[in-house]
Amino acid sequence: MPVLKKTALTAAAASLLPAFAASPAFASAREGATAAAPDRTVTRVTAPATPGPSTTPSASASTSPPADDGKPGAPARKQPAPPATMSTVGGARLGLPGTQVKLGAGAPVLPSALSARSWIVADAETGDVLASHNAHWRLPPASTMKMLFADTLLPELPKTDTHKVSWQDTEGVGPGSSAVGVKEGLTYTAHDLWNGVFLVSGNDAVHVLAAMNGGIAKTVQDMQAHAEELQALDTQVVSPDGYDAPGQVSSAYDLTLIARSGLQKKDFRDYAATAKAKFPGKMVDGKRESFEIVNTNRLITGDGVAPYPGIAGVKNGNTTQAGATFTGVAERNGKVLLVTVMNPDSGERQAVYKETARLFDWGFAAAGKVTPVGELVAPRSATPPVGAGPDKHSAQTDRTKKASAGQGQASSGGVGTALAIAGGVLVALAAGVFLVNRRWPRRRA
Repeated sequence: MPVLKKTALTAAAASLLPAFAASPAFASAREGATAAAPDRTVTRVTAPATPGPSTTPSASASTSPPADDGKPGAPARKQPAPPATMSTVGGARLGLPGTQVKLGAGAPVLPSALSARSWIVADAETGDVLASHNAHWRLPPASTMKMLFADTLLPELPKTDTHKVSWQDTEGVGPGSSAVGVKEGLTYTAHDLWNGVFLVSGNDAVHVLAAMNGGIAKTVQDMQAHAEELQALDTQVVSPDGYDAPGQVSSAYDLTLIARSGLQKKDFRDYAATAKAKFPGKMVDGKRESFEIVNTNRLITGDGVAPYPGIAGVKNGNTTQAGATFTGVAERNGKVLLVTVMNPDSGERQAVYKETARLFDWGFAAAGKVTPVGELVAPRSATPPVGAGPDKHSAQTDRTKKASAGQGQASSGGVGTALAIAGGVLVALAAGVFLVNRRWPRRRA
């Protein structure tokens, strides 16, 4: 089994991460102030499309706001309007078009340099949604759909399981797909393939794992059932790898919900935080060669964009229909946030990562100073109040537990997890372990 090239430091190293954090991006040009008056509610609305089962988007040209470096962005693409009505799972305000935030005393305004069609900032522990923009807009997810794939299949496929690849396994991989380099006739472990999924978004690895799960059709069915159990009801699965397909959609809200569920699993956390790994290659003189693969999450690797201190994944994506998409988890001073950004159109280089970083900065500075506009709901099978027992989605099957050494999870009065936090660069991925006391949020009146 290939050895992961990931340098792990102690939890003490993680405590130093805030010192390396960039200053929060509190650009105020569009907001008109650097701090909000007490209990100020902001709803910035994009003109909604005419409601109906099938909406024809309207669009208008605009110029993007300036980036944090002060250089103006490129002219924005024409962008469709969000639906007039969307799902209200997690709260009525999350179903409204436009930006939803309720700023309290001392809260920073949202960064102005945001162009994504949809985004959300949420507390990973409490499930509180700190702010959102078209949170339930159903959009193509690209490879962020692989989070649902992993959350569904990881408990079912022990990492030591092996599979010899046949031509049928990868026959349905879409043209132009990202690939890790799976070869017909060679044998791989599930662990190898999961590295290929998380690090380089390999659609070929997804299809082989789906074959190990009983095939594409069964895997799509399993994923859809799991999405419905999580109450990710904006999500419609057509292809398990996120490849563009008619009718395949998700939302910033759903992707954040799915990521939160996945992060309850140790293997999910480990793969999402891995910067680089060895992947098995061809046979040469009776020996199996290997080659290095590097995580395409640029907030971890720093490829073309500054690494984000405290980042630990989760998944990026990019397709013709979806544009760039990203869900990330990061920690600062014991606070863990989830951010999802879908399809920014500013023309700024690496916009999806830069807008994610701005929202993380805002979220860490705003925590405790805003009134939540919604919540990440519990799975349907969870029984509130939280703390009454374990979440079945946190556990692996007996078979996968036996196959994963050191798979124990911390617990604190309910569902507890140890979240591996990556906060450095490739050569020294600063990693600390701390307790995330995940509580399913109580329903609000």
